[in-house]
Amino acid sequence: MRAAVVVFPGTNCEQETIDACYEAGFDPRFVWHEETNFHEFDLVILAGGFSYGDHISSGRVAKFSPVIEQLRNFDGFILGICNGFQTLCEAGFLPGTLITNESTKFVSKNVKIRFDRRHLSIPIAHHQGNYYYEGELPSHIKKIKYIGNPNGSKDNIAGLWDTKKNIIGLMPHPERAVFKEQGSVDGMVIFQTIKKVLANAKNNA
Repeated sequence: MRAAVVVFPGTNCEQETIDACYEAGFDPRFVWHEETNFHEFDLVILAGGFSYGDHISSGRVAKFSPVIEQLRNFDGFILGICNGFQTLCEAGFLPGTLITNESTKFVSKNVKIRFDRRHLSIPIAHHQGNYYYEGELPSHIKKIKYIGNPNGSKDNIAGLWDTKKNIIGLMPHPERAVFKEQGSVDGMVIFQTIKKVLANAKNNA
């Protein structure tokens, strides 16, 4: 399965994401944010970092990039990590928004989350990771929750999984928890779960 790791001006987690994809068995490559052809890919990842220097607000400028419009018709899986999650929310791919942490400080530490009925230890590193939404989320959107709340997110939300459109947005960095040298390999669960969903989709096609 082929994976595209999108690079914006200011992205800084693209190499770790490529390495994680290789470890998970994907065939990944870097793709500049002005790319307009994704038909050859099964997975597109919006990596973490500070796209456009977080000018105005995180993901606020990146949502206007050509890649975002092309992904509206993409029929594979989309994963947005940290700044990628912020961009997906800004662009309307996922509901809600990410605002400044309740403490108003940048938070960088390992946290525990519940993902697909499993408890995982994965690091976070963000200033605007405080997830907020109004009303109720649609039933096809699963909540990925913190065990404990590091940033004030409503309902302890660390990320969202739109099971209908195959989109995951996640503030924690799974690519930083793939190799034992990183202190945790729990992030591999995220990549392997996506791979399983894609394989099932191909088998049922």
